[in-house]
Amino acid sequence: MNFLAHIYLSGENEGITIGNFIADGIKGKKYQKYPSEIQKGILLHRAIDSYTDQHPTVRKSTARLHENYSHYSGVIVDILYDHYLAKNWNKYHPTPLANYVADFYELLRNNFEILPSRIQRMMPYMMSDNWLLSYATIPGISKILDQMNVRTKGISKMNFAVMELEEYYVEFENEFTSFFAELIIFSENKLKELS
Repeated sequence: MNFLAHIYLSGENEGITIGNFIADGIKGKKYQKYPSEIQKGILLHRAIDSYTDQHPTVRKSTARLHENYSHYSGVIVDILYDHYLAKNWNKYHPTPLANYVADFYELLRNNFEILPSRIQRMMPYMMSDNWLLSYATIPGISKILDQMNVRTKGISKMNFAVMELEEYYVEFENEFTSFFAELIIFSENKLKELS
């Protein structure tokens, strides 16, 4: 799953939310240097990623992209799934997405010093382009895929994946919806286990 899903699946705990958000940059046992709630968020993130990577519905989505995007297919599906979460946000959370995202950015600003340097460098771009809110539209997703393609020096060709998104829009959305319902339950159970 991508940024928005990880943030959402953290629940209302700020420490867990921060940990879940920064987890990709924390390798091995380095998570142990963080406060306990952030540690839980990092461990939750890792559990979500493992569960997602092995899930047959996600694999079905990924397989649809594999011929054109090879091992980048999983990254693309993560981004596409965040699109469906953002687009259907009001089905998942009572706070409007724009407000939710603004609150999250404020949380990052208030905890800037604890964030890894990679996240600190990324934050201005994330906020100025409002990545999380932009996920709700196809042009927004297209821009994110363009940026990801640039980061891979054009090797991934991810910028073209918006064509598959449009062609298989309903299929991807149905797969996301059924998978995410299971992922919510998995994440809630994992949070209880970590607590």
